[in-house]
Amino acid sequence: MKTLTAITLPLTLSCALATSALAHEAGDIILRTGFVTVAPNDDSDAIVLPSDPVTTLPSGVGVGNDTQLSIIGAFMVTDQWAVELLAATPFEHDIDVPDLGIDAGSIRHLPPTLSLQWYPRGGQEGWQPYVGLGVNYTYIYDEDIDPALADALGSVIGAGSSRLDLDDSFGFAAQAGVDIPLSRNWMLNAGVWYMNIETTADVVTDVGTVSFDVDINPWVYNIGIAYKF
Repeated sequence: MKTLTAITLPLTLSCALATSALAHEAGDIILRTGFVTVAPNDDSDAIVLPSDPVTTLPSGVGVGNDTQLSIIGAFMVTDQWAVELLAATPFEHDIDVPDLGIDAGSIRHLPPTLSLQWYPRGGQEGWQPYVGLGVNYTYIYDEDIDPALADALGSVIGAGSSRLDLDDSFGFAAQAGVDIPLSRNWMLNAGVWYMNIETTADVVTDVGTVSFDVDINPWVYNIGIAYKF
């Protein structure tokens, strides 16, 4: 009996400690990493070219998807409230002009997003769903114009040179996600964000500048693993 107790007591204590560690608690640091996809829910103003007669492209431009590696850190301020910072390797999106059936160019961007999160089951073991609201800053750089668009601008408005510029964006973000425990410290993670990303695009040529608004407003999906410190 003493031998059985000596064996089962440490196992019971070990299981209890492992189980209690599954709860998200104040002071925990959670590092999530995986694959994150930015899928634009895009909408663009019509593009009015200064040709003679004036040429209007009603559909504006379209923005493609991209997937990168995510790096997401969260700090549990209390058992149920946390702050999270979403970061990732740079995204690259192809841009096209549907009305002309040609590629317009590409952009790179970094979309760091800071959120305040609520964990309804914080302090309890098991799955940890959460929701959050925050702000997104999207830094857009490396805007490249495609030769197909440059040639089209040369034919339509007589442009000899052209380049593409997009403004950075600052807007809100909303999210939902879940941590699924695998062991004492490791978890699966899945999350989704909706981000308000609005920018103004300028096509700058030697015969004038064409400006139009582009709402990217993407759905962002992440799936990966998480480790709790």
